[in-house]
This record gives sequence, structure tokens and C-alpha cells, in this order.
Amino acid sequence: MADTAKTATKKVAPASKGPNKAASSKLPAVPETVLKRRKRRDAAKASLVKAALKVRAQRLQKKKVIFKRAELYQKEYLKKERDEIRLRRATVKKGDYYVPSEAKLAFVIRIRGVNKVAPKVRKVLQLFRLKQINNGVFVSLNKATVNMLRICEPYITWGYPNLKSIRELVYKRGFAKVNHQRIPITSNEIIENALKNKDIICVEDLIHEIFTVGKKFKYASNFLWPFKLNTPTGGWRRKNNHYVEGGDFGNREDKINELLRRMV
Repeated sequence: MADTAKTATKKVAPASKGPNKAASSKLPAVPETVLKRRKRRDAAKASLVKAALKVRAQRLQKKKVIFKRAELYQKEYLKKERDEIRLRRATVKKGDYYVPSEAKLAFVIRIRGVNKVAPKVRKVLQLFRLKQINNGVFVSLNKATVNMLRICEPYITWGYPNLKSIRELVYKRGFAKVNHQRIPITSNEIIENALKNKDIICVEDLIHEIFTVGKKFKYASNFLWPFKLNTPTGGWRRKNNHYVEGGDFGNREDKINELLRRMV
């Protein structure tokens, strides 16, 4: 009887251990929904990385294009300046008088308020977008705009800005008009989104178009919100007198640059 009990215990012991080993060696199955979710997540992550790399490559390419354009503009400005010096020297050698070409660009600043303004003058100021004192805009000079400037001359001062003044105005006081809102120009993307169709994609393009009064000057000027300038340091002299009489209003030609230094 003892022998039979031993054999029984020997047979029973392996039978009880067998199922536990099988259960421990077998891994739990992952639900199919979890696998699909992981797959979608990995695919979305890969697409985001791919899109980010593409955007980065486009930005680098755009930076190269902008740098090349700025380089070409600088060469153009230097060439224009050297040509001016060469022509002046050539005329002096011949004993003639050198007459520079007429200015194509003017910067107009409003210096007086709305009291006792005639309807015609008010309309001209409205067309120039000069609605407040110390507002300034770029204007392309032609027969029509010169006549308009003469109509509202007692309320404005204007002159011919140089490249340095234009740069300072755009970089320091430049605001864009986007969806009838005044937005600071903080990046080239703002300019590109608004003027991409006009082949203006950066600040240097904008400055070049204004300085040279190019074919797209109208769009570049309207894109810029009228400049809000400070009262000049030292104040105005006499707003009711013409500039040539020791006052402030009227055409001050290239002396507008000196005034802009005190107003920017």
C-alpha cells in the first residue's frame, strides 16, 4: 500500500505543475485596436517630422534668395551713386553746369490740424491718407500729385527722402495694413503673404520698390500704414510760414532728411 501511495504522489505532482509553466511562458495578446492606434500615431509623427524638415529647407532657400536680392540692390545703389559723381565731375571738367534728374519720390508730413480746413484741402489730405498731425506717407511725384501737394501745402511739409531715411522709417516706424488692421512688421512672412503676387517677399524688396518708385510702388506704399511720427526735437518753428520764409510748411527738398532724423 505504501508503494502504491508513492507512485500516486509521483504521478499527481507533475500533473499539477504542467499548466502553470504553460501559462507563464505564454505572453498576453495585444488588442488589435491598440496596435492600430500605435500605427496611426507613428505615421502622424513621421509626417510631422517630414513636414518640419520641408519647412526648414524652404526657409533656408528663401533666406538665400533674400540675401542675393539684398546684395543686388546694394550694388545697384552704389552704381547709381557712382554714376551721379562721374557725371558731375565730367560736367565740371567741361565747364558746364550739372543739373541732377528730377526727384520721383516725396515724403509728405502733415503738420496742422483740422480747424478751419477747406473741403477741397480736406479731401486731398484724405486721399494722401494724412488724417492726423505728424502722419507721413510716401508719394510718387507726377503732375497730378504735385498739383495736389500745392492745394494742401499750408498743412503739410514735404521733401525728397534718401535711402537712409527710407530704411529708418520702414525698420523703426513701419507698420503693415493687413485686413484693414495696423500690424507691426516683425517678419518677412507678413510682407510675403500680402505682396507675394507683386514679387515683394521681404523688407529689402519693399524698400527698393519705394526708393526706385518701381512698377509696384502703388501696392508697396498702400501696404504701409501711414507713419506715426513724433514731434521733432526742438519743436516746429512757425507752422503758418513757408519753409523758405523761416517757417515749416511747403517743400524743403533734401532738408526733409534732417527733419526725419528728429522725428523718427
